[in-house]
Amino acid sequence: MTDKDDFGFGTQIRKSPYFDATVKWGAQGFSVYNHMYIPRDFGDPEQNFWNLVNEAILCDVAVERQVEITGPDAPEFVQLLTPRDLSKMAVGQCKYILITNAKGGIINDPILLRLEENKFWISLADSDVLLWAQGVAVNAGLDVHIHEPDASPLQLQGPNSGEIMKVLFGEEISTMKYYWLRHLTLDGMELVVSRTGWSSELGYEIYLQDGSRGSELWEKIMAAGAPFGLKPGHTSSIRRIEGAMLSYHADMDIDTNPFELGLDRLVGLDAPHNFIGKEALKQIKKDGIARRQVGLILDCPPLSGPNTIFWPVHYDGSVIGKVTSAVYSPRLKKTIALAMVSVAHSAIGTKLKVETKDAIVSAEITETPFYDPKKQITKG
Repeated sequence: MTDKDDFGFGTQIRKSPYFDATVKWGAQGFSVYNHMYIPRDFGDPEQNFWNLVNEAILCDVAVERQVEITGPDAPEFVQLLTPRDLSKMAVGQCKYILITNAKGGIINDPILLRLEENKFWISLADSDVLLWAQGVAVNAGLDVHIHEPDASPLQLQGPNSGEIMKVLFGEEISTMKYYWLRHLTLDGMELVVSRTGWSSELGYEIYLQDGSRGSELWEKIMAAGAPFGLKPGHTSSIRRIEGAMLSYHADMDIDTNPFELGLDRLVGLDAPHNFIGKEALKQIKKDGIARRQVGLILDCPPLSGPNTIFWPVHYDGSVIGKVTSAVYSPRLKKTIALAMVSVAHSAIGTKLKVETKDAIVSAEITETPFYDPKKQITKG
C-alpha cells in the first residue's frame, strides 16, 4: 500500500521526517521499529543488495531514535549504562556499545556518539532505552538531563557514498575517519554526520536536527547522488548477514550476554568504574558460557527471503540451538545464517542439521563474517 494517508496502524505509530519522500520514491512496504515506520520494501531485495554493494543507496533509518544525555555528570552516567570502557572516548568519536541489565543481559546494542564534552547521543536499536535511562537516573544521584531530541538519521551507504558526500559537503569530508562524527550544515540545515552505518559497506549517517525539513534533505541527497547511481533503498538483510552484523530481537535479546556473542572486547571487567551488570558479567565470565553464536552454511535451495521464525538446530538427533538469521547470498551463491548453539557443538567445521520451514537440511559451522572477514570495506 502506498497511499500515505491510508497506510498504517493509527497515530500511535510515528512517521519519520522522510516518510513522504520514501513513499514518493517508491517505498512499497513498511514495518515498525522503535514505534516508528521504517521502509522495508523498494522492490526486489536482491536488486537493493546489488545497488548497495555496487553503487549506493539512501535509507530512511530515522527509527534509530536518539537518547540525548547532557549535564555535568553525563560522562559518568553514560559509563554506568555500558560495560564498554569509555575512559578514552574523545569528543567527536563514536563507539559501538552494549547496554546491559543487572543480570548481564543485553537491552540494546547502539552506537554512542559524543557530540560535546557533556553531550552524548545513544543511537538505538529496537528497544525502549529512553525509559530505561530515565529510570536508572532516578536513583543514580547524578546531574543529568535525558530526553529524545529532534534528530533523525539517514544512511548513505555503498562504494559511491564518499563521492556523493563530497558533492554535498566538499572534499574535506573524505578525511573523516571511521567511527567519528562532525557537525555540519547544508543549506541552513543543522546536521551531525558520522562515518557509521548498518550495511558492512563504506557509508555515512546523516542526522537531521529539524524534522520539518526531512523531504528537503532527502531530495537534496538524491539529486547529488544521481550521477553516481544512487537509489532509494532499505537496510539489506543480505549484506548485514554477510557481514555478521547483529540484529536486536533476532540475534540477541535481554536473555543474551555479551560473551555468548563473542563480544568480550566490549566488556571492561577490569576497569575501575562501575556499570550495571558488572558483578553478573564477572560471574558469567568465571563460570563460562553454555552457548555461542556461530555462522552456518546451509545446504539447501536459495531462500526466497530471510527467515521469519527461529529454526531449530539439531546435532545427533537432539536440538542444540536455533538459527536466528538466515538469507541467500546471491554473491556467495550460498545460504548463510547466524545461529546460537551449545558450546559443545560450536567448533568450526561441525556438521549440523537445521529444521527450516520446508525441510531438514545439512549445515556446517564456518567462520564469520562470511564476506570481507577483516571488515576492510567499511574502514574505507
